[in-house]
Amino acid sequence: MTEVTATAEQPEIVYLLDASIYIFQSHFSPYVECRSTEGAELSALYGFTLFLLQFLRRVKPTHLAVAHDASLFCGFRHQLSPDYKSNRELPDENFAMQLQACSEICGILGLISFVSKVYEADDIIGTMASSVRQQTEACAIHIVSRDKDLAQLLVSSQDCLWDYSGNVKRFSMDILNDYGVRPEQFTDYLGLVGDSVDCISGVPGVGPVKARVLLKEFGSVEGIYSNLDKVGSLSLRGATRLPDILAAHRESAVLSKLLATIVCDVSDDNETFSNIKLETLARGHPDMNGLENFLAEYSFPGRDLDHILSQAGQLT
Repeated sequence: MTEVTATAEQPEIVYLLDASIYIFQSHFSPYVECRSTEGAELSALYGFTLFLLQFLRRVKPTHLAVAHDASLFCGFRHQLSPDYKSNRELPDENFAMQLQACSEICGILGLISFVSKVYEADDIIGTMASSVRQQTEACAIHIVSRDKDLAQLLVSSQDCLWDYSGNVKRFSMDILNDYGVRPEQFTDYLGLVGDSVDCISGVPGVGPVKARVLLKEFGSVEGIYSNLDKVGSLSLRGATRLPDILAAHRESAVLSKLLATIVCDVSDDNETFSNIKLETLARGHPDMNGLENFLAEYSFPGRDLDHILSQAGQLT
């Protein structure tokens, strides 16, 4: 394999960061606490800002984009299935304010960020990853998130899904070892087993073991349904009943796969992340004056304000 040297024009790694994971982690963490001088809750904004500063200081990325979520109950998947993520709640006024501020802080720190009312952060990341690959085959895509669904975006052996907080990097072979399916089969896997976190039903009675065997034999959900007559002869417990179960829940399997599939080809002039140019992902310099004004605007207490400014000062 040819060794690639990172430059401003041709990075070795492009980092695509799933913001929601780290915002919610800070919001619910008992170890992150911050209130404004007026008593307003700021823990999510404070924790996310510190996370970004630590990430930038330690990783030193040359190219990075941040994807935010704002499509709960209004995205295209909810049009396909009203049950999708029906276990979630819309943020209250304070948390909604912090979510908006988390998007703003990215720009102040020199990072490009994107949000959509139609597409989820996963789709933003998937489309940007696809755009980067169309422009160059020489760099790896490192997706910073602990959301397993993003495993489907690992294309090359250099791509990885990085749970930064847990310090775990998963490459294509790790996905195969952990789930028994290849990254490109992950949507088929979820189409069968479902995903309770997102209220995706899958096929009742088909768990990870059966799904792995089915996908190893037939490759995809479509391949399984094209070969239902062969499913009953598989060396698998309960195989004789599987064809009837699969046939009865075919619509659920197809819909579940569709809901779990990340959109990687958004082409919409209303969506700023579509058709993104690689050079626009280059990291800029933090705006220290802008940062100080931002923190003052949200009435950060002196100690927390000074801590953020001190951490940001180490980036310049």
